[in-house]
Parts: sequence; structure tokens; C-alpha cells
Amino acid sequence: MNTHTVLIALSILVIFSYLFDLLAKHTKFPSVLLLLGLGVGIRQLTLLFEIPMPNLLPTALPALGSVSLILIVFEGAMGLQFHVSKLKLIFKSFMAALVIMLLTSFLISLLFFYTTHLSFYACLINAIPYAVISSAIAIPSVSFLTGDKKEFIVYESSFSDILGIMLFNYTLANPTFSAKSIFVLTSETVMLLLLSVAFCLLLMYLIGRITHHVKFFLVISIMILTYSVGKQYHLSTLIIVLVFGFFLSNQHLIKWPLYRRNFQYKNFDQDFEQLEKLSAECAFLVRTFFFLLFGFTIDPSILIDIEMLKYGVSVIVIIFAARFIYLKWIARMPLSPEVFITPRGLISVLLFLSIPKDLTIGPWANGLLIFVVLTSCIAMMWGLISYRKPEIPI
Repeated sequence: MNTHTVLIALSILVIFSYLFDLLAKHTKFPSVLLLLGLGVGIRQLTLLFEIPMPNLLPTALPALGSVSLILIVFEGAMGLQFHVSKLKLIFKSFMAALVIMLLTSFLISLLFFYTTHLSFYACLINAIPYAVISSAIAIPSVSFLTGDKKEFIVYESSFSDILGIMLFNYTLANPTFSAKSIFVLTSETVMLLLLSVAFCLLLMYLIGRITHHVKFFLVISIMILTYSVGKQYHLSTLIIVLVFGFFLSNQHLIKWPLYRRNFQYKNFDQDFEQLEKLSAECAFLVRTFFFLLFGFTIDPSILIDIEMLKYGVSVIVIIFAARFIYLKWIARMPLSPEVFITPRGLISVLLFLSIPKDLTIGPWANGLLIFVVLTSCIAMMWGLISYRKPEIPI
């Protein structure tokens, strides 16, 4: 396969992804499912025509997923406008993400524990990826919603990603729970929040003083660097990305003279608009190749395994039951369409790939992940299609 053939193939794939996005906006059919289907189709064609393909799964898939996650959370955070009246919504979103994730993790762990006879620790490690909402799928899918419903999903899915990574890293590093490990986790969280403030100020200072015509890719590269270094030390540095995006979209609310004198500049609004567009387009491109590559790794035959289907249906029931219980009886929130918007996707794949081989739950684990991702996305699609916006009285 020569260079021009590769370029033609990549260009066609990006065009297809763009068309899928247009279709998704008009039909509410998640473009992710179409990308996965296209990836599966490409795999079958390569097998049919015996086209040799490199094994990109060990490095390319996690790398693309991490970059996509950073850009999507950053893009979502830049669209959030803060107001004192939003504090209740932010708190409600945080509690929903935390409680639903913990409840779902615990229930799925019990399912695995009583059916596989593995240690509860191994079961919990395997359960956490299924308890995290994918902001990479949820945020683009609710673009047509307005007001609190849209902001709730953006906040909740972003918090779910961050909390899921924190819980997974904490559990992986601490086979037993103790007061010391909880203290370390709390200390790390406080440290990350303080680091987020310093990071925001540093980048604001750089953005205002860089005169080179290329500066936004530098900003994105610094975010990716910060996230990657943090991951090396099992720190949930995604919170820094979320705080920075939120900070940029709301920095005009800071009235301190010292801040205005040193960090604000007259062309900020133009730069913010360019950075927002650039991050959105980069996120689109990276997300496209991540889900195509993930689809390429899917072997459709594993989706008809009877044992896997039993676990898959049970996990899906737990996911939606936990969400229904929390939204209806604890948070007392509207169920439509929020109860359906709980897709699993990018973050679940990344966490699943991080599970040590000696802790994997069974030969059907890969099929279970794919089944849960597909089923949760289809359920979200049905919920969004069936949702009707309340009519505004004239």
C-alpha cells in the first residue's frame, strides 16, 4: 500500500466521519456507532482480501483515546458559563456522577464476585470501567438540548470521567482500603486543585504574551504533556484540563486589579474563539480515528457468546437501574432524557486496557466491553429520539 493510497483512505474516512456527524445532528443516531460499524467493516474487508495490517492496539488506541478525552473535556468545559445560580446545578451534577458511579461499581462488582469466584478486589477493578459515563459520546450527543439539561450532562459526564479515573487509579494502587490511602487520595485531590489554579494562570500569561502566529497548538501540547506526566504517576490530571477550560470561558468574572493588569488582554475574546474552534476540530479528528480503530479491533463473533450475553444484559440492567434509582428517588430529577444518557465508550475502553492481565475477569471480557458500549449507546439514542422538548406557551 503506497503513500497516496493511505492518504486517500484517511481522507475518505474523515469525510465519512463528517457525514456521520451531520446525520447524527438530524437523526440523533450517535455518530460513534456509525464509526464503530465502519471500523468493523474495514476489518472484514482486510480479512477478505488478506490485506496485512499493523497491530496498532497496544499503543495507538490508548494514545488516541487519551488525546481525544483531553480535547473533548476541554471543549465541553469551554462551553460552560458560570453564574452563582449554577452552583446548585454543578453540585447536583457532581453528586450524580459520584453516587451513580460508586453504586454501579459496587453492584457490578457483586455480580462478578458471586459468579466468577475471583477476589472482590479483582472484580472491583473490572467493574469500574463499566461505571463511568463517556463524555466523548455524551457531550456531542446532547448538543441539541438547551439550558440545565445540557449543562447537567456536560458537567456530570466530565465529572464521571475524572472521578472514574481517580477511583480506578486509587483502587489499582491500593489493594486494601485504609485511612492512610484515603488521606493520600484527599491530599492528591487538593494538590491537583491548587496545581490547576497555577496552570491556568501560567497559560493565561503565556497566551497573552506569545507573539508567534502558532500558539494554540502549544497550549494544547502543554495540556497533553501535563495530563500524560500526571498519568505516569497515577494522578487524575484530567481535572486540570476541565478547570482550565472552565477558567477560560469565565475569566471575565475575575475583577481583581492585579489579575486584570497581568493576565487579561484586549484580544482575548478573539483568541478564545480561535482556540475553541481549533480544539473542537482536533477533537473531531482524533475521536474519528479512535473509534474507527476501536471498531477495527472488534470481532463480531464474540458478540454471540452466550455467557458473555448473560453478563452483558446483567451489567446493562445494573447501569440503568442505578441511574434510575438515583435520579428518581434521591435527586428527584426529571427522568427524560437524562436516565438514558449514560453511554459507555472512550473512557471505559481506556480503563479496560489498563487492567493488569493477571486481574482480567474472563475470556469473554472483550466481548462484554463491546456489548455494553454498543447497548448503552443504542439506549441513549432511543432516549434522545423519544424525548420531546416542552412547548413554550405563547
